[in-house]
Amino acid sequence: MKILLYQTAFLGDLILTTPLIQSIKETFPGSYLSVISKPFGKEVLKNNPYVDELITFDKRRDSNTQLIKKIYKRFDVAISPHRSHRASYTLFLAGIPKRVGFNRGGFSFLYTDTVPHWFDGTHEIDRNLSLLTVFEEFSMEKASRTPSLYLSEEEDSFYKNLGLENKNYIIIAPGSKWKTKRWTAKGFFELSKELSKEFRVVFIGSVEDRGFMGQILSFGSLEVLDLIGKTNLRESFSLIKHSKLLISNDSSPVHMAVAFGTWVIDIYGPTVRDFGFYPYRNGVIIEAEGLKCRPCGLHGHNICPLGTHECMERIDPKTVIKSVREIL
Repeated sequence: MKILLYQTAFLGDLILTTPLIQSIKETFPGSYLSVISKPFGKEVLKNNPYVDELITFDKRRDSNTQLIKKIYKRFDVAISPHRSHRASYTLFLAGIPKRVGFNRGGFSFLYTDTVPHWFDGTHEIDRNLSLLTVFEEFSMEKASRTPSLYLSEEEDSFYKNLGLENKNYIIIAPGSKWKTKRWTAKGFFELSKELSKEFRVVFIGSVEDRGFMGQILSFGSLEVLDLIGKTNLRESFSLIKHSKLLISNDSSPVHMAVAFGTWVIDIYGPTVRDFGFYPYRNGVIIEAEGLKCRPCGLHGHNICPLGTHECMERIDPKTVIKSVREIL
């Protein structure tokens, strides 16, 4: 059987799709599994033993027509945890006989089989696995529920190149694609200043996070290792895997930490646990309680709709530090 998995959502979404990938191969031994993802799939799915073929698709640059031609009538089954209109009509036009998606996805009528999708606290991993319930061969009890990232021996030991010791430092990932999902610059400054008195503190993030790091440092100097914009994705995997603890906004580093079993403190602002992207193991959520404006959207916004950003402003660094001490 030839199976195609369509997942062109964000980085964290792809990481949370790896249990579905493994469960597909375990449900259908001997099947051929191809995955369509954004270009970062080359890094996320590198060395993954359950992926037979990776097809990268950049929605901003690549031709959807060419993608359809590439997969046209090549597969027996298509499964899409991505709820976009593009996913459903691409799989339909590709002539794949059995197409499975969520009932609340765009153009869901183009799927041959749908399963319910709700933001009711069900974790994204379990929500994705529910797509396999349309197959009689599938057993939820035997399904994989742990995200997986596979590092080579050389990649795994990258953290040592920076003079770091295994489980002897704390990672802070202050960035997010959505600005309202970032905790305050002052909060991150006060947190890291306090933690650096006792621990080695390492900041990680993308080049796009340099500006926000500048805001954090505008409050004063910090005795930290600033690696924001200086490591690639695979190197970040190594740093998170071997850290004592990760402190992050509701963003992809959280799911990396879960994959490696690293403890994580997840700071929530405009988003909520009910969306299902929380760290279901080795994790603590910190959030401002009692705000009627939460959630203000599935991903947050670049500007607070109310102009207050109260969901993040109300989170005290002392609360985060207390959670750090409880974990450690």
